[in-house]
Amino acid sequence: MTDTTTTTPAPETRVFEADVARLLHLMVHAVYSDRDVFVRELIANAADACEKLRYDSLADASLASDAAPSITVTLDAAARRLTVSDNGIGMTEADLIEALGTIARSGTRAFMDKLAAARDGESPQLIGQFGVGFYSAFMVADSVEVTTRRAGTDLAHRWTSDGLGTYQIEQVPTDEAPPHGTRVVLQLKDDATSYTERHTIERIIRAQSGHVPVPISVREAPDGETHELTDGSALWTRPKSAITAEQYTDFYRSVAGQFDSPALTLHYRAEGKHEYTVLLFVPETRPFDLFDPDRAGRIKLYVRRVFITDEADVLPRYLRFVRGLVDSADLPLNMSREMIQTSPLLAAINKGVTNRVLGELDKLATSDADKYAAFWEAFGAVLKEGIYEDFGRRETLLGLARFRTTSGGDAWRSLKDYVADLRENQTAIYYATGTDRDRLASSPQIEGFRARGIEVLLLTDPVDSFWAASGVDFDGKPLKSVTQGQADLGLIAPLDGATPDSAAAPEADTFVAFVKTALGDAVSDVRVSERLTTSAACLVASDQGIDRQLERLLAANGQTPRGAKPVLELNAHHDLVTRLAALGDDDALKTDGAHLLLDEARIADGELPADTRAFAERLGRVMAKALG
Repeated sequence: MTDTTTTTPAPETRVFEADVARLLHLMVHAVYSDRDVFVRELIANAADACEKLRYDSLADASLASDAAPSITVTLDAAARRLTVSDNGIGMTEADLIEALGTIARSGTRAFMDKLAAARDGESPQLIGQFGVGFYSAFMVADSVEVTTRRAGTDLAHRWTSDGLGTYQIEQVPTDEAPPHGTRVVLQLKDDATSYTERHTIERIIRAQSGHVPVPISVREAPDGETHELTDGSALWTRPKSAITAEQYTDFYRSVAGQFDSPALTLHYRAEGKHEYTVLLFVPETRPFDLFDPDRAGRIKLYVRRVFITDEADVLPRYLRFVRGLVDSADLPLNMSREMIQTSPLLAAINKGVTNRVLGELDKLATSDADKYAAFWEAFGAVLKEGIYEDFGRRETLLGLARFRTTSGGDAWRSLKDYVADLRENQTAIYYATGTDRDRLASSPQIEGFRARGIEVLLLTDPVDSFWAASGVDFDGKPLKSVTQGQADLGLIAPLDGATPDSAAAPEADTFVAFVKTALGDAVSDVRVSERLTTSAACLVASDQGIDRQLERLLAANGQTPRGAKPVLELNAHHDLVTRLAALGDDDALKTDGAHLLLDEARIADGELPADTRAFAERLGRVMAKALG
């Protein structure tokens, strides 16, 4: 390599991408309770750089270095500086611009909205949950300087910024940069000088980064002696008996980028046809971006302790809340990331680890119902995606699922609980989908089920409309929507012991036929209802149609099923219906009544009348008639 110590180009000033500028402004001006997080973020970046160099040197021997991977934190109390340096892969000028001038991470805007609303430590986990990394340095620094040289290149560059809207990049002589790697220098704020105290920085590193797989050393002064603080040993290679709960928690926080504790820790070694070590954690709290469509899982894949990627499909998408790593002894180190994705070995690891995670969740559900309920509250909506996506594990996932129901109050109920309490002659598991549990519980379609003591699942997550309508059954009992098709409740006795009079009077049959003609193609059918006990009317999907809530979701995405029209069901024993049916030849009033019944059913479903002006006019005519 040529030592470039001749004249270098002048520094170039650039403006931060808009989101970065806003984020920096918030960080600099917000009162944030846990500024220590910047240490972990800078060390995590340094460790990733060292791991990347180890990986890239497997394919390109020229990148191999005689020096072992290392991270050094240097303190300078006199100059009020803190330096974090590594001998990892380093960065090019383009890398600097991409990594430090823009933000592409999903969830960043949500993070900034939360940070903007935070007051005096109300949100101590925000940065950890979003991992905005490098930028957290500006909470403690008036300015930041990054000097870096990419391994295998002859150019070095320096990035500097005060975090106020612009940054500078310049090429520097290579003797001012590491041989390869990155050096980050923080000019600390007046109120951040404690970060130059050795006991403070060592306490933070041990607590937050004590188990990164790269040794970390601390130098008390620029010309002082270097002391190794952590040896970079891989925690997951130790026996479980040699690891404390506190060490597991520290490691979880370092790999997950969060400050809560793991709700579940899974550490084991698989042996046999394939050998790999697993250390996974289920968090206690839900990340803000859990439902971001671009959000993927974050399981790190190692091969014999060499970090390969965190983008491999180690777990299915519906387990994307799980954090941790898998270290394989079988995958070849020289296999590209693209080849790993299609490797049969990775598929075997995916199968084994997924089954183990679901098995541990099942054990938790059995051994600690309260702890499992807290897990389900946080991640149940994601786990239910698997019922729709993972047919092979559907039975297992249905067993893990928990639901609010019409008879369970605020308690979570399993399908096993539901089936154990089936009414005599009940042959299906009934459910209602929507967006509000209280509205579902009081909807007209549930009246007949409630009168017979039939429990109904109240499903309020968007994914519920998809998995529940995909032909699911549990213990031989199919799931059936209370808003779809005929209710078929005639064989189940009401709780009050009364025998329901299901037969409609001839006048009611005649009125049903009249309503069907009056409404025309606004509905697909009009019929007497078995569902209704107190309401006059309700809307349901046809026998061959799809659930009403699924119709709404599809419609919101421009995918309304062609010709999808609801069925209007009328309560033949309701006073309003019987009096309308008895009007005789007053077709004008009966027509207004028919349309008003339809609009009443729409309103009960949380919808607006199709024609609000016509609704108001009809209502006015009926009121005038009644009062006249």
